[in-house]
Amino acid sequence: MSTSLPDADELVVLGKVGAVHGVRGEVKVHSFTESMENLLDYPVWHLRRGQDIKQVKLASGRLQGKSLVAKIEGLDDREIARTLTNYEICVHRSELPKLPEGEYYWHELEGLKVINQDQQLFGIVDHLLETGANDVLVVKPCAGSLDDQERLLPYTEQCVQSVDLTAGEMHVEWDADF
Repeated sequence: MSTSLPDADELVVLGKVGAVHGVRGEVKVHSFTESMENLLDYPVWHLRRGQDIKQVKLASGRLQGKSLVAKIEGLDDREIARTLTNYEICVHRSELPKLPEGEYYWHELEGLKVINQDQQLFGIVDHLLETGANDVLVVKPCAGSLDDQERLLPYTEQCVQSVDLTAGEMHVEWDADF
């Protein structure tokens, strides 16, 4: 394991290290990728907890039941593996596959200003939630926003009219009274 410190803005969280698995230093991992196993496609992980970042190489990984189990190169001790619990699993943004036009990763939407059809600033996208039916934008108030209300907006074609990453804006069709 190395302690290289990449620029934190260049890292995207794709999962989290869970409990130790077995006695040979394997760990369970919680994948945030759309297909759980996609996390195993990245051979180098940056494990981050607070300001502490460790670069590790994935030796192997497998689906076990409804979870993933990973073996980190050079890690054979259960007690050392236990110290990695709750580290975020990150990769460089540049390693993510390009998406088709009009599709966005969640991290690209976070921080965008949300403006409705009446040109009212609702706030900024703080994060997104997965609900099963559709994803939901959590919009928090910011300087210059219409009010101090947090809003939950559906991330659907009916609500989101346009996304402009360059301008840092998202335009929505949504009544301020909701």
